[in-house]
Amino acid sequence: MNGLAALTLGQRPKGRTALRADWVLGHGAQGHRLLKNAEVVIEGARVLHVGGRFPGEVARRVDLGAALLSPGFIDLDALSDLDTTLLAIDHQPGWAKGRVWPQSYVARGPYEMYAPEELAFQKRFAFAQLLLNGITTAAPIASLFYREWGETEGEFDAAAQAALDMGLRVYLGPAYRAGGMVCTAPGVLEPRFDEARGLEGLEAAAAFIRRWQGAGEGLIHGLLAPDRVETCTAALLQRSMAMAADLDVPVRLHMAQGQMEVDTVRALHGTTAPQWLAGQGLLSSRLIAPHATHATDDDLRAYADHGVSVVHCPLVSGRFGGVLRSFRKLEALGIPIAMGTDTAPPDMLMNLQIGLILARVAEGDAGATSSADLFRAATLGGAKVLGRDDLGRIAPGCPADLAVFDLSDAHMAPLIDPITTLIAGGTGRVTRATFVDGRLAMRDGQVAGLDLPAARIRAQDQFDGLVAKYPERSWGHPPLEQLFPASFPMEVHDA
Repeated sequence: MNGLAALTLGQRPKGRTALRADWVLGHGAQGHRLLKNAEVVIEGARVLHVGGRFPGEVARRVDLGAALLSPGFIDLDALSDLDTTLLAIDHQPGWAKGRVWPQSYVARGPYEMYAPEELAFQKRFAFAQLLLNGITTAAPIASLFYREWGETEGEFDAAAQAALDMGLRVYLGPAYRAGGMVCTAPGVLEPRFDEARGLEGLEAAAAFIRRWQGAGEGLIHGLLAPDRVETCTAALLQRSMAMAADLDVPVRLHMAQGQMEVDTVRALHGTTAPQWLAGQGLLSSRLIAPHATHATDDDLRAYADHGVSVVHCPLVSGRFGGVLRSFRKLEALGIPIAMGTDTAPPDMLMNLQIGLILARVAEGDAGATSSADLFRAATLGGAKVLGRDDLGRIAPGCPADLAVFDLSDAHMAPLIDPITTLIAGGTGRVTRATFVDGRLAMRDGQVAGLDLPAARIRAQDQFDGLVAKYPERSWGHPPLEQLFPASFPMEVHDA
């Protein structure tokens, strides 16, 4: 990997650069193909050559050795904050642990729990984490639980600038909503709506997209992000889909993802969320619907009939007992599947491993899904969902969005097949370099535009400050040690 030291972090190499690796995941007429002892030549932002030794002139050759040179991952539910779902892993139920606003908090007036500079920082820190894990295209997602209402244009201006500074391809838009859940008694959750506020959020999101679409030679793209289906009214979703058509951008809407949503939507509309949207004429190929772990067979058929895509996030779903039923079924129905991380760590390789295991558990069949199926979803699947036939692949003329995965580590031995080996035993920690649009955005744990050791300390301090406020927004306002007790009895010493 030492050859990468000749390249400047945060910049495109000048002239043609040949990257040689023991394994290259190239692309041909039939899709991905594994090339042994091959090289990729990049020139500027594009791939020039994939295959054997390039016969033309190059400015430099970089030998990556025992590595897989792969298309960068596409993450369409990419964590872009300091993940509060980690607090819920061992602390349930959510209504009692600050995951739903209590009436008392609503009465005093919800407020922003982060300052503007903290919101900007967490986007930058999260983008660095994505690059560390070989993710080159991301559609960021963040929680609204600790927000006054929705995300703002100002913080997304900062997010877009961070993506440009750090070299990450993003599909961006501030999340907005027309309502939220309120805990009015232990275990009793009620939706509260303010449709006018939701429509204002949509207009602000559209203004952001108009301002940034295509910036950074195409690194910045727009995305409309109504938050969760149970927080949206029909009017807000109808207006969102119309606006998306005007702007020619996708719409991401979380639905069929949890029991609270299922119960709430059924109480409000008498059916499931996908069926409700189908009845409103709102299902289309422009719609990206993360999770689908609570989708019925009828819901999935509605997705298939209208071209709706699913973003599969197996790690965060599995942590809370959810599973896609199933990866094979969605493929058989022709539903496009992309991958998402949606939690910390934003480790796509870990998600692919968990996704492979859960797919086989869901079907009760070890042959139900392969490592190649999951890897394809994290690359070509995401590209298809975005309508991009130039992403998720290494082919001449395509953007040089590349990830270098180290196979020389002792944990990677014995090597079977590089894809199977990475999914069976790899994590994002084996990512040695990430290129986006030909620019070296990450190398050996260093990310352009951010001092990661200092940022880690700041991120922990910022997260601790947020957690300290949880009693204010939890039912009954219990002390912090009661909300989130340690896994085992704790003793604190001065040694």
